[in-house]
Amino acid sequence: MAANTVAAYRRDLALYAAFLGPLPLAEVGEAEIAGFVRWLREGSEDRPALAASSTARAVSAVRGLHRFASREGLVAVDAAAGVRPPAAPRRLPRGLSVSDVLALLAAARGPTSLALRDAALLEFLYGSGARVSEAVGCAVDDVDLVDCTVLLRGKGGRHRLVPLGSYAVAAVRSYLEVRPSLLAVRRQRDNHTLFRNAHGGPLTRTGAWGILRAVASRVDIEVSPHVLRHSFATHLLDGGASVRAVQELLGHVSVTTTQIYTQVTVARLREIYATAHPRAV
Repeated sequence: MAANTVAAYRRDLALYAAFLGPLPLAEVGEAEIAGFVRWLREGSEDRPALAASSTARAVSAVRGLHRFASREGLVAVDAAAGVRPPAAPRRLPRGLSVSDVLALLAAARGPTSLALRDAALLEFLYGSGARVSEAVGCAVDDVDLVDCTVLLRGKGGRHRLVPLGSYAVAAVRSYLEVRPSLLAVRRQRDNHTLFRNAHGGPLTRTGAWGILRAVASRVDIEVSPHVLRHSFATHLLDGGASVRAVQELLGHVSVTTTQIYTQVTVARLREIYATAHPRAV
């Protein structure tokens, strides 16, 4: 599993241990696990209530723990086998309009080395549909500016080669010309990572979020790296791309994950129909 997933599961199991207190795992039953779920959902004075999605992840971690304990003979039965996580409400992904994306990308441009990096990062995210972790983990050699492609290293060790649009290629090329000046700020052992911070080190997920927030504030747009990924997918489908093609570009294992974007497109078509057709209402 990815490091972020492991860290999240560790936090969830720490909460579970705090809830159980001195009660041995072998004496835990479905009632205790159900109580843990209620405890998470209701919150307390020193801990906010968790959303259904966060609670579902915690239940998944607890189920994994009990399954492991049963398999290893540490407990007689798997007390969590019949426990199901709460169903999270199905929310449609939020994307930006094309005009908002263009305004955001324009706001990132500037003559300085950091501005060129910022513009390259945002063009890269929107032009490739990359997750923020894939963008900050990208190496210089992963980008082919001649063939206009980039190798993205996704979840679970899965890699995919995706096209990179001409605007993103031009932005990355301009950034690469000034990138040595960022590396010169401090001697770095790792100089392969494409995007660098102001101190010359590899840009982190948090750093990328900060850049996007700073640029978005200039044009009063609420956005996150994942919203750009949603926008990438929605705009492709609006332009006629197939769900299967978008699945490959996003790196989704199952096409079911990608199909949620078709609901966004249909919802937009309904709005257009309702306002444009004389017999719609």
